[in-house]
Amino acid sequence: MMRRVANIAVLLVAALLCYGMQTTTPHYANLTAPIPVYGKIQDTIRTRTFDIAVDKVVFARTLKLDQFGKQNLLTTGGVWAIVTARLDAADRSAMVAAATWQGPDSLNYRTSERASSAAGALPIALDPGVPGRTRLVFEVLPSQVSGATLLVSGKLAGPLDSEARIALGSVATQPNGLPEGVTETYELGDTF
Repeated sequence: MMRRVANIAVLLVAALLCYGMQTTTPHYANLTAPIPVYGKIQDTIRTRTFDIAVDKVVFARTLKLDQFGKQNLLTTGGVWAIVTARLDAADRSAMVAAATWQGPDSLNYRTSERASSAAGALPIALDPGVPGRTRLVFEVLPSQVSGATLLVSGKLAGPLDSEARIALGSVATQPNGLPEGVTETYELGDTF
């Protein structure tokens, strides 16, 4: 009888130990998540493979761009956020492939596929000593503009690699909820 009670006690202790290890161990996604490198607009953020510095952020109601030989006007239910940035490879050839606009409510917006044919769109290949420029275009809700963070990484899925997280700061809003200084039409030309 005493042996049976001891076996049950050992089994309960083992079960509690396993449960404790399971609930306190970080999830696999957290273990392989990108390694953040923080900065703010106008700072040069140095990741493991590339450097990035955001020059400016512009907001627009419509975009004008040339696609396949004809001019198109693109509208959105929110606003277009156009981010212009400088890029440099750190010490060897690198790729910048993904960017995400993360709003203050943690809503994430990938770069817009509708503007992916514009000059400077991702992905961009970089070589050391040859600076590059990019123009990232997002369709965002006006409520996700102020206090946003720009996430830029070299891979589409960046496990175990660094990711630039750039605080874009606060943006004043108009009474209608749109960002202050929003332009009606922004032209995505070849130069920027």
